[in-house]
Amino acid sequence: MTNYERPVNADFTLSPMSDDFIEVILGTLEKTNTSKVWMETDDVSTVVRGKAVHVFDVTKAICVYAARTGKHVSFQATYSLGCPGNEETEAFLSMNDTSEHTYTAEDEKMYAAAKFSLYPIDAENFLETILDQVEKMKTYVKVSRVPTATKLEGSLTAMFNGLEEVFTATVDGGANHVVMVVSVSMNSPSHQ
Repeated sequence: MTNYERPVNADFTLSPMSDDFIEVILGTLEKTNTSKVWMETDDVSTVVRGKAVHVFDVTKAICVYAARTGKHVSFQATYSLGCPGNEETEAFLSMNDTSEHTYTAEDEKMYAAAKFSLYPIDAENFLETILDQVEKMKTYVKVSRVPTATKLEGSLTAMFNGLEEVFTATVDGGANHVVMVVSVSMNSPSHQ
């Protein structure tokens, strides 16, 4: 199986900092078209699996819809390719690559701050791969180094476009097992 025939996973938690957190979470999930991914939610997190293009489409939409509420929301996700346990998702790999979500000009302006870490576990030159991909993120958002991660600041939609590009470029570079950890903060009162 090539990397494009293997499912990508995103195991995520959406955390609204608000008394109506249940409504924010359920409303966000209800608005998100998940027809092209396998999805399961338990008492800890939600997992989506499928083609990379659709996994990133769904997780970006979830963040945009949550941010539209105006509430301070955080999103933590672990994206992976090459992990076992994806037999039930094979049907989703034959879906076309068309995005199921569109964004407004206002969505494109939504600010977010994030930290991400990339782990090309079996890449020959893993450090060079990581540094190349951090450099690539600079074409999407502001990038700075912080202990244990790379900090991102800028447009929420551009940020997710960059994260998808970084992940797929790492796979295209020959890594068969890739993990990317992302923490995103939207509508934070710290950013005024």
